[in-house]
Formats: sequence, structure tokens, C-alpha cells
Amino acid sequence: MKINLGKWDRLLRILSGVVIMMVALYYQSWWFWFLLGAALLLNGLTGRCGGYALFGFSTADKTCDLPDQQQPGK
Repeated sequence: MKINLGKWDRLLRILSGVVIMMVALYYQSWWFWFLLGAALLLNGLTGRCGGYALFGFSTADKTCDLPDQQQPGK
């Protein structure tokens, strides 16, 4: 799966994931909230979102895809 999360989208997911996980630990609400926070954190760290890929949506810059490198002398 290609990277489909932009810089700000990734940062927001990382921050909100950490905050949700901390609140879940504080209130001992483990399952739903902790897993939601972990999923957001994982999405932010990897730059990939399955929901975005499913619907063909992307917030990543188009310039982040590197062109094929050509060998010199050809």
C-alpha cells in the first residue's frame, strides 16, 4: 500500500493517538479507546490509512513519489 497520509494528517493522527491512549490508560478503559489510539498512532507512524486506500483518497503530496532513476550514459 502506498503512503496516502500527508504531513499534517500524520502529525494529527500521532498526537491524537497518543492522547487517546493516555486517557484510556488513566481511566482504565482499555479495549476500545486504547485500540483506537493505537490504530491512529500506527497510521501516523507508517503514513498509510486503509480507509483512505479503500476509497482512493490521499492527503499525501504528489511530489513525495520519487521518479524512476535513470542510469548515467544511457
